[in-house]
Amino acid sequence: MMKNIKWHRSDSIGSTNTYLRELKGGDPSYQYEVAVATFQTAGRGQKGNSWESESGKNLLFSILAHPGNIKVQEQFYISEAIALAVSDSVMDAVGPEYAADVSVKWSNDVYWKDFKMAGILIENTIQGSSILDTVVGVGLDVNQEVFVSDAPNPISLKNITGREFDLEALLSDIIARFIGYMEKKPDDRTMVDALYHSRLYRREGLHRFRDEKGEFRASIEGVCPDGCLMLKTDNGEHRVYEFKQVQFILGSDPFCTCKG
Repeated sequence: MMKNIKWHRSDSIGSTNTYLRELKGGDPSYQYEVAVATFQTAGRGQKGNSWESESGKNLLFSILAHPGNIKVQEQFYISEAIALAVSDSVMDAVGPEYAADVSVKWSNDVYWKDFKMAGILIENTIQGSSILDTVVGVGLDVNQEVFVSDAPNPISLKNITGREFDLEALLSDIIARFIGYMEKKPDDRTMVDALYHSRLYRREGLHRFRDEKGEFRASIEGVCPDGCLMLKTDNGEHRVYEFKQVQFILGSDPFCTCKG
């Protein structure tokens, strides 16, 4: 599974996503290409946010893939695949003492409790009904101990466990898991969808959200095949949101009815 990969490594790069996109589809003799950087000078997250990362302490990488078996209307599956690959690896790495608190915050951030450990940026190139290629960028906080940006809730695996982690071993594991998910047959994806839903952040109870009309409280009903988030408000109203249309309000909620 790991042999048909072309690796691109750099001590310093602007953005691994940008690097792979500029390859214009990449080398046709490889199914996957991976760009890995020790440090990014222009790392990007969702909404154009930057990603803070101390040089040599964390995982900064992007994957170029050609998902010919995934239809355009199924492209959210790519988001599920990478979110599960990262969270699977993290759960194994931190061990059972901490793994139960790992979750996936819609659509694909990886959390530990109420803290963000990984951000993911996906950029698809679409032609007609086909996905020509996808570039999946991951920033995972691993061995960094102090964060100085204004990001509200960063955390690393070392913050959680007090241990140092082998970056290369963690990277190889994530890549292998991602490829495994991407190459599943369509009939097997129902299981992947179920696993993604079971791992959703705040998947139980009422929680605080905000949309263009203001703050409200709701429970998560699930995620549509197209990636939209389905919520049920505390007064019984069903709402469906596209990405960026609704925000989770972080921090303690005195009215939270979550279990556990």
